[in-house]
Amino acid sequence: MFIRPLVCSALFATAGLLAIIAAPALTAQDAVTPKVKGIYKMDCAICHGDNGNGKTDVATSLGVTLLDYTDPKSLADKSDKDIFDIIRKGKDKMPPEEEARAKDTDVRGLVTYLRSLSKGQTAAAVPAPPK
Repeated sequence: MFIRPLVCSALFATAGLLAIIAAPALTAQDAVTPKVKGIYKMDCAICHGDNGNGKTDVATSLGVTLLDYTDPKSLADKSDKDIFDIIRKGKDKMPPEEEARAKDTDVRGLVTYLRSLSKGQTAAAVPAPPK
């Protein structure tokens, strides 16, 4: 009697989960929407700067040294998931970006946008190790 509703519920839940897992990844062009740029401007630029260099009066007053997103090396060792988690959950003095203000697709767009801030910049040459 109760088995049929439970089986149906389990099938619908599984189908929903598969739809989420199988959802196509956003492309860089799709992800960086005007909304994403607006979120950056309202919530991020005050500390990280309009251009992402992290040199702002607010960062200085908080006593923090922020990554320079205009430098291609600044995010090179961080995965998209690492950056997503930092934006979503916050880190140290950086507050989290709440779901009510930015959906997951918006946060993925912020990741893409942050990575785009260093496009066209040349990475500084790494000095050769001493002999």
